Amino acid sequence: MKESLFLTPTDTTIGFVSQNSSKIDRAKKRKPNKHYICVVDSFKTLKSFTRVPTTHKNRVRRAKKTTFIMPNGLSFRVVKATEHNLLLDRLHWLYSSSANLSGAKYDEEYARDRAEVIVTLPKAKNAKASTIYHLGQKNLKVIR
Repeated sequence: MKESLFLTPTDTTIGFVSQNSSKIDRAKKRKPNKHYICVVDSFKTLKSFTRVPTTHKNRVRRAKKTTFIMPNGLSFRVVKATEHNLLLDRLHWLYSSSANLSGAKYDEEYARDRAEVIVTLPKAKNAKASTIYHLGQKNLKVIR
């Protein structure tokens, strides 16, 4: 169950989530050399993956629907107080991606065919993607 491919409404959009990134690669038909956003349930879990530069700790801790690319090149989003936490609190972290073919628009039928577990929640929507910032030791760069 832990490494299953879930189709679920996330905090920003409807997406594929899993602790096994190769399952998401196969579902999206995407090259395996790209990194996924790692969604974590708390700042404490984030600290087990990477060190957040001191100048950005409060920004990361307080951000909502915001992804941060850390100085080591890995991307993280801390998710709090959303329906997505029902799954995330059990698994603590997940790789996340939109539920579509790489570079294509969302197709519900395609996504349902690829998912191993479908999580349905009342407010399933395809909303705006998260804001992305690249954090340096001192600098902050807007990516999206």
